[in-house]
Amino acid sequence: MRSALPRALGSAASRGFWQSRAFVPRVWQSSSLKATTLSVRSLSSTPCLRSLDDDPDRKWSTPLAKQLADAISATGPVPLASFMRMCLTADIGGYYTGAIEEGRDQFGLKGDFVTSPEISQVFGELIGIWFVTEWMAQGKQSQGVELIEVGPGRGTLMDDMLRTIQKFGPMANSIDAVYMVEASPQLREVQKTLLCGADATMTESKVGWHSVCKYMSVPIVWTDTVKSIPNASEKMPFIVAHEFFDALPIHTFQCVEVPATQDIKPSPSDLSSPSTRTNQPTVQWREMLVSPTPPGSTHDTLRTPPSQSRDTPPPDFQLTLAQANTRHSLYLPESSPRYRAIKSQVGPGALIEVCPDAALYASDFAARIGGSAQYPKPQPKGAALILDYGPGDGTVPTNSLRGIRRHRRVSPFAEPGLTDLSADVDFAGIAESAVRASEGIEVHGPVDQGTFLDLMGIRERAEMLIKAATASATTDEAKQYAANIEKAWKRLVDRGPGGMGKVYKALAVLPENEGRRKPVGFGGDVVA
Repeated sequence: MRSALPRALGSAASRGFWQSRAFVPRVWQSSSLKATTLSVRSLSSTPCLRSLDDDPDRKWSTPLAKQLADAISATGPVPLASFMRMCLTADIGGYYTGAIEEGRDQFGLKGDFVTSPEISQVFGELIGIWFVTEWMAQGKQSQGVELIEVGPGRGTLMDDMLRTIQKFGPMANSIDAVYMVEASPQLREVQKTLLCGADATMTESKVGWHSVCKYMSVPIVWTDTVKSIPNASEKMPFIVAHEFFDALPIHTFQCVEVPATQDIKPSPSDLSSPSTRTNQPTVQWREMLVSPTPPGSTHDTLRTPPSQSRDTPPPDFQLTLAQANTRHSLYLPESSPRYRAIKSQVGPGALIEVCPDAALYASDFAARIGGSAQYPKPQPKGAALILDYGPGDGTVPTNSLRGIRRHRRVSPFAEPGLTDLSADVDFAGIAESAVRASEGIEVHGPVDQGTFLDLMGIRERAEMLIKAATASATTDEAKQYAANIEKAWKRLVDRGPGGMGKVYKALAVLPENEGRRKPVGFGGDVVA
């Protein structure tokens, strides 16, 4: 479920805006390849733009757009990841953490998008059941269980999970704490009201903010970052990330053919690596950067694609191709054999998206479950369940950045701070990072959401709800309620073009057991 990005893994503060983290994803295995080309509207041949003062009366679509433009005017075009981070989590005007609209709610029919837990309570119930089955399969630990959600949104998913888990007394009694990784003060308050009650108090400590669950006497702790949650070897962490990874900032790179350098002796101002200066033509990665659109631009002049609504103001920004290396292009696209294979096999024109923050989170999850050199764990235990959209066949996402506003596709560069930004999740990259971060884990999936929910029993649970609704009343209202349940669960497993059951995927991280046991929902059975 989308939510504010934790600051420690991606600060939105203006002072750190341009310092986009360059993390090298760990190596897992080469996968099937897919790449595409990108038609670049304009090129940036130098790090500096013409002064925006050339048009001092230019009207920017949002205050954040002007702030971004002023910063770019001073520093030059910026990585896409930096742009996304600022749009989503800026202190003033950020989509999640600094909303500029009164009473704004990003979620639900009145917001910009609807997520699976908002569509049907059955979704969250089945996620809760999944963690119960893992708790059972791993020995029914009587204490030390932690529930952790990153990107909790309004708290709907965790609410359905807790309501379900409380019916399994032994597991409910084993829970030490529930952790909600949430950077937005507004969303923390919404989650507290739902999970603890409107009158529940919230206290603050060095770790975060604390209250008590309304379903069971379990503390709920909110933190800005997953790193604030203690990592103890005796704990059994159960981690859920629903529509979280898709909102993490990405870097985009295009493969180009670089002509031979006429003078391979570097000039004093040449910041390129010696390996990039050659007297032979080479194939290199170039980063796509964000710069303002020309003053007076329209949707027509910018060629806004038909798939994006033109009801918004024209985009304030656009992607440009750097003609020189950036610090990210020198090693991020070279950090995985999957990326290197695309470079060698597809060559010029290939496009890839790389999400360093996804590797950080995957590594953190893996270390909590399976242990690591920094956090040894004699007995791996716990599980992580990741549900999001993206290719499930090992391909690297390409050209997937999207903007959503009021349930419509819009340009991701229009109305910064008011537009939700997301990109396809690289599930193979997540598995790659998790496996390398800890020898004590293994990865299952991804599988289509439709398959996962079918195996979890979504049809049977929905039929129980429908039966209960129609048995208690025969009114038109009860019949409509039953029809809504039917419509909702079928939407979650729809495998048609663009259907949620096909587009969304589920991936699980478990303690390493040499593949002897598959988890429920991934082809395994319940272990009592």
